[in-house]
Amino acid sequence: MNNLNLKHIAENLLDTFFEAGKIATQISQRGVKITIKDDQSPVTDGDLAVNELLTNKIKNLTPDIPIISEETVNFNNKNNNKNFWLIDPIDGTRDYIKKRDEYTLNAALIINLQPVLGVVYAPAKNRLFFSFGKNFAFEIKDEKKVALNCDKKYQNKIIGLENSGFTPPEVLDIYEKHKVTETLKVSSSFKFCLLAAGEADIYAAKARAYEWDIAAGHTILEHAGGIVTTHEKKAFLYGKENYKNLPIIAKRSSELDK
Repeated sequence: MNNLNLKHIAENLLDTFFEAGKIATQISQRGVKITIKDDQSPVTDGDLAVNELLTNKIKNLTPDIPIISEETVNFNNKNNNKNFWLIDPIDGTRDYIKKRDEYTLNAALIINLQPVLGVVYAPAKNRLFFSFGKNFAFEIKDEKKVALNCDKKYQNKIIGLENSGFTPPEVLDIYEKHKVTETLKVSSSFKFCLLAAGEADIYAAKARAYEWDIAAGHTILEHAGGIVTTHEKKAFLYGKENYKNLPIIAKRSSELDK
């Protein structure tokens, strides 16, 4: 897999992500059709349409690399691959159904169990983020490519990001340790992008969700200079048998540990 041109792959995905975002928006405006999956989570025709578009493009770009998508995964089949794609066509489906603006479209390439390329698009916010290597993380702004380097945007405060709903005590303890002065509730992988853009400082969570929910955001944040580990400060690797995430800490900078 050393001969992969990650820059070429990432940049050739961007138009497909923009197109998928338009389709997701059109379906939302029309009114989504909802089905309840076996795990009791919702899936919409928007999820499925985006999944088809992204999957077809990725198959065309990397035909020999398997794709694991939230909408087509078979939990009865073990993932024995070290190299694979993780796709979450719409992360934050419940937000998407309610016409909120933080849902994201996601794809990440995993090589040797580590993320090497990521794309996250928040169509309702008109913000697309992507990366393909250390110091090669970008946001598309006004049709221009702007480098991401985790530079802090807001001085004199430390912003922690929380999932919607109840924040567990162990996460609050982490935020107290890192002297967080303000918390914001943010849905989806958009949290990682805010860290990469320097618009927040830290995100922590208990074990929750699946690998495809965070892989693309994780990639972008690390490539922008941020840090992603388990609560025990171990490397956050992919390819777990059940795809379940471990407890996570994502930081804009190691300066928070001082």
